[in-house]
Amino acid sequence: MSSQNVDSAPKPSQVQKSGVRAAFEYTGIPPSWFDKRPKLPSRNWLIFLSVTSSIVAYYVYDRRECRRIRADYSSRVEHLAKEPLGTTDLPRKVTVYGAKWPGDEDHDKSLKFFRKYVKPIFVAAAVDYEMISGRRSGDLANRIADEIKTRRRIDAGIEPPSQSPMPLPNQPTLEQKRKREFEGGIVLVGRHTLKEFMSGLKRGWTESMDRVDREDMLAQELASDGRFDEPEEPVIDPEVVDGEPLPTRSRLLPSQNAVLFPLQMPSSSPSKSTQYTSNIPAHLDTPPSTIPTLPTLLLVPFTNHIGFRQVPNMLWGFFNERHKVRAGSEAAYSLIMSHVRSFAAANTIVTASEIQESQLDGRQGGDLDFDLPAESYYDGAYTPSETEKARKTYYDALPAKLSTARALARGTRAPTKEEDSHPPPTEVELRAERLKKEMRWRGDEAGWEIVKPGQLVQWDERFADALQVFDEPRADDVG
Repeated sequence: MSSQNVDSAPKPSQVQKSGVRAAFEYTGIPPSWFDKRPKLPSRNWLIFLSVTSSIVAYYVYDRRECRRIRADYSSRVEHLAKEPLGTTDLPRKVTVYGAKWPGDEDHDKSLKFFRKYVKPIFVAAAVDYEMISGRRSGDLANRIADEIKTRRRIDAGIEPPSQSPMPLPNQPTLEQKRKREFEGGIVLVGRHTLKEFMSGLKRGWTESMDRVDREDMLAQELASDGRFDEPEEPVIDPEVVDGEPLPTRSRLLPSQNAVLFPLQMPSSSPSKSTQYTSNIPAHLDTPPSTIPTLPTLLLVPFTNHIGFRQVPNMLWGFFNERHKVRAGSEAAYSLIMSHVRSFAAANTIVTASEIQESQLDGRQGGDLDFDLPAESYYDGAYTPSETEKARKTYYDALPAKLSTARALARGTRAPTKEEDSHPPPTEVELRAERLKKEMRWRGDEAGWEIVKPGQLVQWDERFADALQVFDEPRADDVG
């Protein structure tokens, strides 16, 4: 009885299969795969999947928030782009300054930050912009100082305003250009840019408004330092050569005098003076007691992380782009809505809603302490000893280069095969190379003195009534 039951029991191969399983078996899939049951992965796989999924989810969330924040602020200002303009009207235009971050070879990092985080809101509001950057530290300060001196010369009637070589219809006048600049505003990206801007601002309104060619002044200074002077030759007694007296007028006959000593005319060309004299009257060259109101400033916080020690900050910033997007969008929105307040000068007490808290370490306070913690990220990025080392290396090798150039130019020796294939620089080229290097070295030293950590922002009491800052709009202005 029991043997009959065993024989009558169905075998696994004779079990009724579903149509889907039967179809998959005919495709060549091993039958053992259909008998497997799902189970949890191993411990290592669980760790790997949880970590990678968390990182990917955080990255996706951050980029989605970036798009949401940017779309939110763009929707607030896009109605301004739809407002019609007259046939002769121009859109609002702002000037964007971005100085070179100390220690970074890429001089355009500040403006890259502007283009990525601030520009999209300007584009949504149809606000035009002009970007100005400095290739080296101090270039921006020199440019701003020169522009202000040019403006002072024009206002004093010493220099005519610049005009287009081809007059165009409806060309704006000087007053219209200045009005558009004033209504547009100025964007300063980063604390280092604020330092250079204020330094150039103070120099422009304080120094003489003479047009100075820095390269020409440096060339005159280098020409008189003796680096390219000829080596002194041994002094020879003019009366005796090889033991024989030289023929002089007293030892020769009159006929020989006329042949050996022809008539010499005295030189009448005066020596050229290298001193610079100003042609501007003293009463016009005096710094003004008051400064006209300047375009309103927009201060955009910016920090550039470079170096191996700041890799953790770079990683944190990569996964937290939304904070930069929000900061740039809020700054652009403040400028577009034109909510203005006075510039908080040094030692000025203001409310917390108007300005960030003044530093408690005895610093300047007010807006002059804008983005102060950013200085710690480029502390030590540049040291004057680097320039001194490069200068010493160059001047140690200069005499040999100069001797080779003069020997080849005068034909005192034949050039080698290597010199034939790769001609060494001539004396003129060495002088130009030296001038270029000194311009760069001295510019780097002067620029570092402006932006180095701990250096105070340049300030003049005349700026108190001339500067204003874009501030975050109030809640009633947002609607």
